[in-house]
Amino acid sequence: MAFAFHEAAVPPVLQILSSLSAILDKAAQHCETRKIDPAVLLSYRLAPDMFPLTRQIQIMTDQAKGMAARLAGIEVPAYSDNEASFADLKARIARTIDFVKSCKTADIDAGATREIVIKAGGNEFKFSGSRYLTNWVFPHFYFHATTAYDILRHCGVELGKRDFLGVA
Repeated sequence: MAFAFHEAAVPPVLQILSSLSAILDKAAQHCETRKIDPAVLLSYRLAPDMFPLTRQIQIMTDQAKGMAARLAGIEVPAYSDNEASFADLKARIARTIDFVKSCKTADIDAGATREIVIKAGGNEFKFSGSRYLTNWVFPHFYFHATTAYDILRHCGVELGKRDFLGVA
């Protein structure tokens, strides 16, 4: 049996979305236990020119929902980007997981050869669906997921590789 494009695209994204949701639980518990205002972690950034934790999660979920929608040939849902708590971020992740799961396998499989056009920073990028997944979505998605993990790890949340992979 051939390896379906959907299998390459969707399960890894769902795995990391789920693991980041669990990591946010650990971050909230860390704040509660240590009497840290959650806003400190939510607004923390690794460097002055990097986005804070909240924005990292927003971009990660934007990549996931954008990937599913574009590959399936449907409109990308818009989110308001107004999350202000761990619970808000977890709800955003849950909404993203639900959306990604709602996209039909056959539609995503058909997206492997669909032309995908992305406009970013005043530039236009054109990809086949398979190149979009491997050369755009995965690098951006994993960068922002890893950066969110790194922010929380740097702030003292007890996390390890198993947490990131969702096998803890």
